[in-house]
Amino acid sequence: MSLWARILGQWFLIGLVVSILAAKVQPEVGKKGGLLKPEITIKYIAVSVIFLNSGLSLRTDDLKKALFSIRLHAFIQIFTLVFIPFAIFFLVWLLSYSSLNIWLQKGLLVVSCMPPPVSSAVILTKAVGGNEAAAIFNSAFGSFLGIFVTPLLLLFLVGASGAVPVQSVFTTLFMTVVAPVLIGQVIRSFVREWLDKANLPFGALGKLILLVIIYTTFCDTFASASLDIESTDMAVIIIVVLLCQLSFLTLSFMLSTRVFKGFRPSDVVAIVFCSTHKSLTLGIPMLKIMYSGYSHLSLISIPLLVYHPTQILLGGFLVPFVRSWMVSATSRQEAIEKEIQETCSGNSPSSISA
Repeated sequence: MSLWARILGQWFLIGLVVSILAAKVQPEVGKKGGLLKPEITIKYIAVSVIFLNSGLSLRTDDLKKALFSIRLHAFIQIFTLVFIPFAIFFLVWLLSYSSLNIWLQKGLLVVSCMPPPVSSAVILTKAVGGNEAAAIFNSAFGSFLGIFVTPLLLLFLVGASGAVPVQSVFTTLFMTVVAPVLIGQVIRSFVREWLDKANLPFGALGKLILLVIIYTTFCDTFASASLDIESTDMAVIIIVVLLCQLSFLTLSFMLSTRVFKGFRPSDVVAIVFCSTHKSLTLGIPMLKIMYSGYSHLSLISIPLLVYHPTQILLGGFLVPFVRSWMVSATSRQEAIEKEIQETCSGNSPSSISA
């Protein structure tokens, strides 16, 4: 393979670096309210395109099958909305003995209570080639659950409450997630054969959209870097967030492959990304509602602002490695299943009588 071919093969990782550097150089372009208007182009248009893309590329049978994967859905939702909040609660209890800013500690608790995002986990699962249908269902379902579960978790773990605009959140989720998937499925029903033959680059399109999301996310992060916070505290939060994500990614992978066995490799990919990601799109509005009277709102927002780009960046970096594992694990699983089938057919009455 030539050097140029190798470079092209890693275009997504190169795009990650370029996106972050571009955001650092000129954050005003992609920040909220900036030239690109990400509060419209990303929140509504880009997310809708992601799920329209998924609706077009997904086989209807796969989507139906994913809806009834109860064990898979239970694992993801319990991990992200039960295990992570209480794991972070224990971590914050340990950090309470340190000199880390108390509002940053509360911010970590806030992050842990957030629902999964409606885009990044789906894009990463699709980029790897995992169970995209399961990722779509859990991202949407987790967001719906988060409307009710997140305020309760915040009340229990952090001690703040407020009214959540349920109707507006439901409407946004339906218009940007559910409707595009349904529209894509309807279009697919008319042009299914052509789509199967054309082999359109749906995965590449998803990765391109993810790079745009990464760019605008880091624009917001760099633009808000003027917050009143000690550099040592900021460094600690970045390290803690990174270690938490690495720990959650590893633990979700180990549990789904070695403890709760029976998940296919493609299911494990969806589990790893969906159960460990937290939503900034739903998180920031909820923070503004739940902590509208707090003078330290900017400080408790910092861990979420750090967590969101970190999960996308780390997930993007892991894509080629997770894909390599999934391909290898799938090949081993298919070989085992084939061997079992051959053994069973060899022991059938017809073969014995023969």
